[in-house]
Amino acid sequence: MALLSDRQKEELHKSMLEYLHTSNFTAAYNALKEDTGVEYTPDPKAKYAGLLEKKWTSVIRLQKKIMDLETRNASLQEELSIAPSKRAAMQADWVPRAPAAHVLTGHRGHITRVAFHPQYSILASASEDATVKIWDWETGEFERTLKGHHRAVHDVDFDHKGHLLVTCSSDLFIKIWDSENEWKNTKTLSGHDHSVSSVRFMPGDQYIVSASRDSTIRVFDVASTHLVRTISGHSEWVRCAVPSDDGRLLASASKDKTAKLWDPLTGECKGELRGHDNELEAVCFAPVAAYAAIRELAGLPNVGPKGPGAYVATGSRDKTVKLWDVQSGQMIKNLAGHDNWVRALVFHPSGKLLLSAADDKTIRVWELSTGRCMKTVEAHSHFVATLAWGRQRVSTAKSNGTDAKAGEAEKLVNVVASAGVDQIIKIWLP
Repeated sequence: MALLSDRQKEELHKSMLEYLHTSNFTAAYNALKEDTGVEYTPDPKAKYAGLLEKKWTSVIRLQKKIMDLETRNASLQEELSIAPSKRAAMQADWVPRAPAAHVLTGHRGHITRVAFHPQYSILASASEDATVKIWDWETGEFERTLKGHHRAVHDVDFDHKGHLLVTCSSDLFIKIWDSENEWKNTKTLSGHDHSVSSVRFMPGDQYIVSASRDSTIRVFDVASTHLVRTISGHSEWVRCAVPSDDGRLLASASKDKTAKLWDPLTGECKGELRGHDNELEAVCFAPVAAYAAIRELAGLPNVGPKGPGAYVATGSRDKTVKLWDVQSGQMIKNLAGHDNWVRALVFHPSGKLLLSAADDKTIRVWELSTGRCMKTVEAHSHFVATLAWGRQRVSTAKSNGTDAKAGEAEKLVNVVASAGVDQIIKIWLP
């Protein structure tokens, strides 16, 4: 009763007394009147006549209305969850389609690389205008410019937590920026004798690996900034060097028309992939999820290496993409279709597709199990130099208080970024 005001209490008591009186519950009427101390004379014309019954029936009506609304709400939520936009955001086989969701402008030079933050909706872009820009890819808003390099910035990469960002430039320096401390440039590393064309964090984030126009690959310790190892073997400019997911191998692509595999701990060359007719621009390891499709393409039984680093894809100025078996060094398939230099490669998270970007201004989607080009996206008005798939993971398992198996309950967010010579970044969303 404490919830009612004195006036509400009085109204309730009087309406109860009226109800008891009209129902001929005389003893109950007298007992309630005595207990409450309310002075009340029954009157069929007073406002209390029939009031309790009216209130009671209206409560039942409202309860029914609430239940109907809850049922309708549940059905609308279900409809929404399978609406095309929601379905596309979650579907495993989504690929970019025009038009792009956002077009980000602001750079004053060719954009050389884009990289997604592993946890937040942040995108970093590197450009020949000597800057790195930070964007919110979800809203398409510009956030800030990182200045520190004095010449073209060629690559940008986040560590696995997204705390640090590493960049490299034609000014011969590699810089590390702290995303948790106002993006300050906290470390500067040097060691290369010519433009540094690529830089990546090794798995574990203890080391970074860089490739340069001085024909070398170098490994640096992040904490001390010391040069740990110089890897030589290419006879020309090394365009890029990337680690396998377990960090046990490095793959490099060079102007000398070859890709090479290296042991990052010893610097020993583990293999050479030779077959392109022109300079290589890109190399990337196939994720384990792609192995079944690649083996189907090669006509091999679906047995063999289960760990990372078994297959790589390369892109070249000879306008082709090639898939390779790392162990044997044999080419599995030549993917021809682009009309100009192939500049960037990214495997689809499902493992069924490979995306390539080229100077023919397109992004092509290749079906790995057959090797056919299943889609061409007219992406930019000029050469497309870089392509990236979002690194953020979303849970697809219903939360039931138990941990799902690793890799089973989560998948990469469906977002792709592309950029190039037209100085704009396009964000492709479902």
